[in-house]
Amino acid sequence: MKKKFKLTDLDCANCAAKMEAGIKKIDGVKDATVSFMTQKLTIEADDERFDEIMKEAAAVCRKVDPDCTINM
Repeated sequence: MKKKFKLTDLDCANCAAKMEAGIKKIDGVKDATVSFMTQKLTIEADDERFDEIMKEAAAVCRKVDPDCTINM
């Protein structure tokens, strides 16, 4: 499954790169892109674990940039 999400309060391109790298390491994630310019997260992951993967992705985002949220 591939979905796009709007990000709120993503501060910098460096944070976006760190989030992208962290999300790609989550088990079940096939691909992920975090764009600072468009403030969007595109994620492709296993259908059966998608909700669990999104919770882990949200945790990664909070760890890198505590102000950033994924609008699900």
